[in-house]
Amino acid sequence: MASGKKLLDFTTGIGVTNLGHCHPKVSKAAADQCMKVVHAQCSLAFHEPYLNLISRLLPVVPQGLDTFFFWNSGAEAVEQSVKIARSATGRQNIITMQGAYHGRTFGTMALTRSKTIYTLGSAPLMPGVFVTLFPYWHQLGLPPDADEKTMVDHCLHQLSLVLSQQTAPTDTAAIIIETVIGEGGYVPAPKSFLEGLRKICDEHGIVLIFDEVQCGFGRTGKYFALEWSGVKPDLMVFAKGVANGFPLSGIVGKKALLDKMKPGSMGGTYAGNAVSCAAAVACADVMKEENILQNVEQRSKELFDALRKMKANPSFQISDVRGQGLMVAVEFGTGSHAPGTRNPLQGVAAQISKRCAEQGLLILSTSVFEVIRFIPPLNISKDELAEGVKIFENVVREVVGSA
Repeated sequence: MASGKKLLDFTTGIGVTNLGHCHPKVSKAAADQCMKVVHAQCSLAFHEPYLNLISRLLPVVPQGLDTFFFWNSGAEAVEQSVKIARSATGRQNIITMQGAYHGRTFGTMALTRSKTIYTLGSAPLMPGVFVTLFPYWHQLGLPPDADEKTMVDHCLHQLSLVLSQQTAPTDTAAIIIETVIGEGGYVPAPKSFLEGLRKICDEHGIVLIFDEVQCGFGRTGKYFALEWSGVKPDLMVFAKGVANGFPLSGIVGKKALLDKMKPGSMGGTYAGNAVSCAAAVACADVMKEENILQNVEQRSKELFDALRKMKANPSFQISDVRGQGLMVAVEFGTGSHAPGTRNPLQGVAAQISKRCAEQGLLILSTSVFEVIRFIPPLNISKDELAEGVKIFENVVREVVGSA
């Protein structure tokens, strides 16, 4: 800042600069590429960074997903996943999750169901989109300690009703889900729920799409969040942390599925830009060389320990601490969570975020509920994490205490 004030960034550009701002190896790789090839359109020829990136990603993506295509933004890649599913199946309809966020472009707006602001005044949206329940206690009007099996069984039952009452399986091209719901509240999808989706998709020939845009590339302590469940999708969408701030996104899927796309049906002027791909190659190397996943595991334990200690203090009015790795949420409000009930701490998350910034910590709220999300750099040090948590605790004591 011009004032000389330093800020701890626990937002990382909303889960983008996973290796911190201006990591020297990543920045150098991009700068070096700028003196070689800046742009080579992917429909004409594959540049070296594009091919190198595929070689780096193949060993870490789920086995069986072996065909890549790179774009610029997460929303762009999500729209392409829908296009692939519709083209490959010959069906139109897509099922998305309540609380989902997949982007703000015209197609992805229809898939996004976390806040109405993202679609306000933009109707009619893309047709053929249906919504099903996601197993998150607050959306279901249940208490924070609601039984996971009960929630999963209820949501799978509701999905079966969607397929029998709203969109027939033979009309349904895909089911799309974030493996950790992002803008909907930082809620990991339960293993049994993903297993249930996989079973339903296999039974009906429906394409299962996992959106790992925010939760991928080490954010949850695994290279991709889907690894916690062991469930494999047919298509996986990624972006954000892949290139540490350089615009890049992509899809990886089964070859048999992507081979159904005709030449020329996918592409874009800047898709898989050479500079972004070079930065992404460097990111993949840093992830391995600097033992990033090991650091996430260590810092995650420290973060959860600190936040759970805060939760045990009733004066903080924390109803839930959840997440995986360094994708963590704190939800406020100890009153009733029944449908239509007003949270007595309405607006407290925004107040906490604003006050933390004034105290030197950038941190974000998320969802329509009172939720603060932690998305610090994956290579954050123990002391930096402790400093950020201390600021957060002091601000919560101040803001919630006066609410």
